[in-house]
Amino acid sequence: MAVSESTGGGLAYRPGAAEGAVDAAALKAELIERGVRFLLPSYADMHGASKAKMVPMSHFDQMMGGSELFTGAALDGVPQQVNEEEVAAHPDPGSCLILPWQTDIAWFASDLQCRGAAFEACSRNILNRVRTRAAEMGYGMYLGTEIEFFVFREPETDGLPTVSGKPHLDKPAYDVSRLLDNFHWIGDLVEAMNGLGWDVYSFDHEDAIGQFEIDFAYADALTMADRFVFFRRLADEMARRHGYFASFMPKPMMNYSGSGSHYNMSLYDVADGRNLFGDPADPRGNRMSALGYRFIAGLLRHLPAIVAVAAPSVNSYKRLIIQGSMSGYTWAPVFRCYGGNNRTNSLRIPLAGDRVELRATDPMCNPYLGAAMVLAAGLEGIAEELDPGEPRMGNLYVRSASELAAEGIEMLPRSLAEALDAFEADPLSEAVFGPDMYQAWLSYKRQEWLDYMNHVSDWETDRYLRFY
Repeated sequence: MAVSESTGGGLAYRPGAAEGAVDAAALKAELIERGVRFLLPSYADMHGASKAKMVPMSHFDQMMGGSELFTGAALDGVPQQVNEEEVAAHPDPGSCLILPWQTDIAWFASDLQCRGAAFEACSRNILNRVRTRAAEMGYGMYLGTEIEFFVFREPETDGLPTVSGKPHLDKPAYDVSRLLDNFHWIGDLVEAMNGLGWDVYSFDHEDAIGQFEIDFAYADALTMADRFVFFRRLADEMARRHGYFASFMPKPMMNYSGSGSHYNMSLYDVADGRNLFGDPADPRGNRMSALGYRFIAGLLRHLPAIVAVAAPSVNSYKRLIIQGSMSGYTWAPVFRCYGGNNRTNSLRIPLAGDRVELRATDPMCNPYLGAAMVLAAGLEGIAEELDPGEPRMGNLYVRSASELAAEGIEMLPRSLAEALDAFEADPLSEAVFGPDMYQAWLSYKRQEWLDYMNHVSDWETDRYLRFY
């Protein structure tokens, strides 16, 4: 294995590209040569946050064998009782990344086991179960993510990002001045990502002040989910080196646009890696194959339940509105429909036609669970040869309620509570999550909604305290 010459600290092989293909002994030797002293066998909790113990390099072999045990009852979304056997992290050697901000530590994405078998409620295991089903049908899934996030000064000032120091513009998207004002930290972040082999191809200032998007190469679904989890840690660490912090809250400020994290999906042939979604002769004019349309139909069938996982917080649904930002329309998806290169649809087929974009996903999602839900739904559409109907091509934001109803276009859930009702009612949810994770996730999220409903906000006191 050749070592990358970049300053980012990554290993030269692509993480997660072929599980089991990376020789653990060779990896160990390379890490020692690179000066790695400590290891993080990480796994994701219910929220997609990285959890781990720190392991000295001298215990590499034991760690790879699952030596690190964790009490599941101490974590959100690991459904265990305190008297039950601990879960064990089994690192995937192909996922290894040297931390760009601290190059004597290496991070691994790990699968959880319990009693010598795969732990059903592990997020990564959940995705792998669906990936196995897809592979049995001859498919793998490519996934790209468009991660948007905010960067605030530390400590934040009046809830507003002030890195640039310039006054806000009504339409700051793609503003060069504000991008250059932030180049000292975002340049470091992009170099670190490229050092990890992620192939950043563009980045920009987005529609709200202090909001950014970084676009990088797609990968297989498992690799991309691993990278998504690591990216949130990476972006925050690189921002903190300059006195800032990264926020993945979907809607941190009422009057500005929220952050999405669109999923761009396509299926490939496991035999040769060929993309199966493209078709220049598509009679519907979207350059999409019949297989792709069936996949889309499966997503449409289960979209309300998928949204509960893709937009998993109370705050997520303050992003999923038609209007509210200073620049007019929010560009956020609110309708259960698909179309061509039309951003008013929740499912969009870009101009190239070889993928479908889910626009409801936001950066607080657990990427393993989100990817598992969309892949399972798409496979169902393929297995049952579903048809999504004709694509929606017009500006749906300007349609009246009666016009939308006449076309059979429904709204997506308007709150976390509505989304959780859809998730609970859809049999796909428990089939994908497994009974234990299904109950644990749903119970936690129901309580999150109740906690929010019981909170007395400033808006309420401002409106009602001196009402009479």
